[in-house]
Amino acid sequence: MRYAILGDVHSNLEALEAVLGALAGERIDHYVCVGDVVGYGADPKPCLDRIRDICDVVVAGNHDWAAAGVLSLEFFNEYAKAAIHWTREQLPAEDIAWLRDLPLQADVDRRTLLVHSTVHDPSAFDYLLTSYDAHLSMRVLKKPLCFVGHSHIPITFMERGGLGFTFADTIDLAKVEKVIVNPGSVGQPRDENPDAAYAIYDTVKRRVTLHRVPYDVTKAADKIRAAGLPRPLADRLHVGK
Repeated sequence: MRYAILGDVHSNLEALEAVLGALAGERIDHYVCVGDVVGYGADPKPCLDRIRDICDVVVAGNHDWAAAGVLSLEFFNEYAKAAIHWTREQLPAEDIAWLRDLPLQADVDRRTLLVHSTVHDPSAFDYLLTSYDAHLSMRVLKKPLCFVGHSHIPITFMERGGLGFTFADTIDLAKVEKVIVNPGSVGQPRDENPDAAYAIYDTVKRRVTLHRVPYDVTKAADKIRAAGLPRPLADRLHVGK
C-alpha cells in the first residue's frame, strides 16, 4: 500500500495542484492530510474541495478549526487573524461544518497515526520542533509511525535505542522502533525552500520518502495581494519562510 501524505495546504491552490500533478505519476493507493487545509492563502474553497474529494483521512489543523469557529484566535498573529476572518467569508456553511467536524487525530492503518501538532496534547496545537517535544509525544504514541504537520518544516524524529532526528529524504522504517514524520508544507514551506513539500509512505517497502516540487509561486502570491490579504503572506512564499 502506498499513501500520499499532504499537510499545511493553507489555501494555496497552485502548490496543491503541483503536488497532485507530481503524485499522478506515482502509484498512490490513498491520500491523507495532516491538517490546515485553509488559512493564509487565497483559494480556501478550491483547496478544501480538492482535499475533501481526494483524501480518505483528514485531521484538523488549528487554522481549520479557527475558520470553523471552534478555536479562539487569541494566539494567532495579526496576519493569520486577518486571513481567518477573510476565509470565513469565502466558505459556505457546509464547508465550515466539514472543517468543524474534522477530528484531532485519526488512524491511517493499524500502524500509523495522523495528528496536526503533537501526540501528547493535540488540542493545544503546540509545535513539535525539538527532541524534547518529540520525547513527550513518543511517550504516549502507541503506534510505530505518526505523521504530523503544523511547523511546516520537514523533519523526522525517531527512536532507535535513543531519540534522534534527521532531515533525510528517505526514512527506513525497518531500522527504527518509533518514528514521527513531518512531511513539510504543501502551501507555505518554512525551511527556506519555497517548493511545495509532501511525503509518500510505502507499507511494503516500509519506507517514507520526502519530496519537493516547484510551483507558480508568483501566481499564488499575486492572488493573495489581489484578495486584499496581508502582503507578508504573499512575500513569504517566495523565500520559504
